[in-house]
Amino acid sequence: MAIDSALLAALAPTGVLRASINTGNPILARPDAQGQAVGVSVDLAHALAERLGVALKLLVVDAAGKSVDVVSQEQADIGFFAIDPRRAASISFTEPYVLIEGYYLVRNDSPIRSNADVDRAGNRVVVGKGSAYDLYLTRELQHAEIVRAPTSPAVVQTFLETHCEVAAGVKQQLEADAANVSGVRLLGERFMVIRQAMGVPASRGAQAAAYVVGFVEDMKASGFVAQALQRHGVTGVTVAPAIKNPGAIVSRLSGHA
Repeated sequence: MAIDSALLAALAPTGVLRASINTGNPILARPDAQGQAVGVSVDLAHALAERLGVALKLLVVDAAGKSVDVVSQEQADIGFFAIDPRRAASISFTEPYVLIEGYYLVRNDSPIRSNADVDRAGNRVVVGKGSAYDLYLTRELQHAEIVRAPTSPAVVQTFLETHCEVAAGVKQQLEADAANVSGVRLLGERFMVIRQAMGVPASRGAQAAAYVVGFVEDMKASGFVAQALQRHGVTGVTVAPAIKNPGAIVSRLSGHA
């Protein structure tokens, strides 16, 4: 299908689709043995570039906040991040393509037994700077102190080195770190569902945003996202449900409703 020239100029103004890829969230992307980024977000970026008929350039970063900055500043044309109202000022989001759970980790001898015990004076919660759960917990926690690690993969190390009371993060990342560290445990319930989506700079306009919304819905409905997760060995996440009427959303964003 031919792509409208104005749409192509909005999505890939340099003639190449520049995709920001965050390897700080290994559920979405990680370095392979050769140091190249691989994962579901990389596969989606390739699929979109192929659909647009342009080459793909990956801009790889190690933290969600950096990925947001790259797209907000239009150094990249698309990115992959969790939906958050603070980010929506500069980024137009699709609906989510996967749902990830945020969990807390504490020491085995910690008196903290449930999520309700976390938000208390004297507790320090380590988060990845600029991550979705950093933004969420900064809004939600009223009494506990937020301590920011430079990246999400550095959260548990920072938690241990600073002797903080709680580490927060993506469940799978915490589980992987806990397997290599003695004397820690995850609490038994999630504190949030992280809605991972694609996004484009808001300045690119409604037509570009609408096109990417439709693309993500196609990728979910076709089984592409589920197959990519399986191919990369990602477990414990859910493919986000399809929206009921993507055509209506696309029409509204495109200004045709």
